Amino acid sequence: MSEQGSTPTPRAIDELNPEGVARKVLLVAGAGRSGTSTLAGIVSRLGMHVPLPEVPPDESNPRGFSEPQWVVDVHDEWLAESLVQVSDARPSAWFDTGRIASREPARIRVSEWLEPHFDVHPELVVKDPRLSWFLGLWRVAAIRTGATPVFATMLRPPAEVVGSKQKYYANKLGSAHLAASWVNMLLHTERATRPAEGNGDGGTGRVFVRYEDLLTDWVRTTMALGQALDLETIVHTRSDQIREVHRFIDPTLRRVTATLDDLGLPRRLHELTGETWAQLDRLADEGGDTLEVRATFDQLRQAYTDLYEESEAISRSSGVHARLQGRRQALAEAAAPAPRSIADRVPHEVRAAIPPTVRRGVRKALERGRGGSSARDGQ
Repeated sequence: MSEQGSTPTPRAIDELNPEGVARKVLLVAGAGRSGTSTLAGIVSRLGMHVPLPEVPPDESNPRGFSEPQWVVDVHDEWLAESLVQVSDARPSAWFDTGRIASREPARIRVSEWLEPHFDVHPELVVKDPRLSWFLGLWRVAAIRTGATPVFATMLRPPAEVVGSKQKYYANKLGSAHLAASWVNMLLHTERATRPAEGNGDGGTGRVFVRYEDLLTDWVRTTMALGQALDLETIVHTRSDQIREVHRFIDPTLRRVTATLDDLGLPRRLHELTGETWAQLDRLADEGGDTLEVRATFDQLRQAYTDLYEESEAISRSSGVHARLQGRRQALAEAAAPAPRSIADRVPHEVRAAIPPTVRRGVRKALERGRGGSSARDGQ
């Protein structure tokens, strides 16, 4: 944009976008391992733009993540500053990340990152499992670029999400923690993606997508998403792009199946997790996003906060014990004698049989070797 008061300078997008497709940012939210990569991969192959560079594929997701590396890096930075985990079960964690999301420099940083990507395509897709922690920030930043933020939240049964994390991430935090973090994440994601007050009882600006529906009939599910969110790229996609998605989708992607009974959760957490899933599942139905359902989610969010605070209050001894154990281990490691050199490990009778001049030469050579190794390690 040119200086205030002067004629705006034409942008490259005006030439590439003669029909004037409005700017949109599709924010794909949801817990990790719930199908967010699959949805982002589909819409990108249908023509929406994932800002580059992308996170490279790995063994846990060989078909790729379809998420911008910059987004992952900045979210990791902010989570570390907030002392919040990606899968954090604490209701108070939302206040910690909210302090960053409300900062003007953070909003400016995201807006400035978004702006040049619209010169590539007017409809962007941003996906990252950490995204839910900062949805409010992304909403504001998108609006500042003249774009409309829209939201797609992926839904997958919580037992399958927990099982998938344990399988692919070797997670040692336990089923109860992972289930609690899923409840915490999804209840607050639902709240953060609600349209502004006064928009009626419809789900304007957001959709909820079942992972199973995406694998069973991705064409019907994705086209419904495109129409609900008014995404021109999806609605007017080409046949060759549809064929590419057919090659991308693997019906066997649902490799982990489990039920809540398989997790062995504490009774109240089991009930709350099951009720949260039942209500989320309703949101994926046409006309399911009503004011009545949102009120139910408010009650569930309060019930989870109460459960967590009660559990935290009676488990303080465990936290104190863990800190004491950590302190004892740190003190023990600090007091441990330094490892002996190689020369000192040679038995005394063997060293005594070696002439003194030879012993000194060997010791100096070993010390030089250790010094060279340390120097390389520090580079």
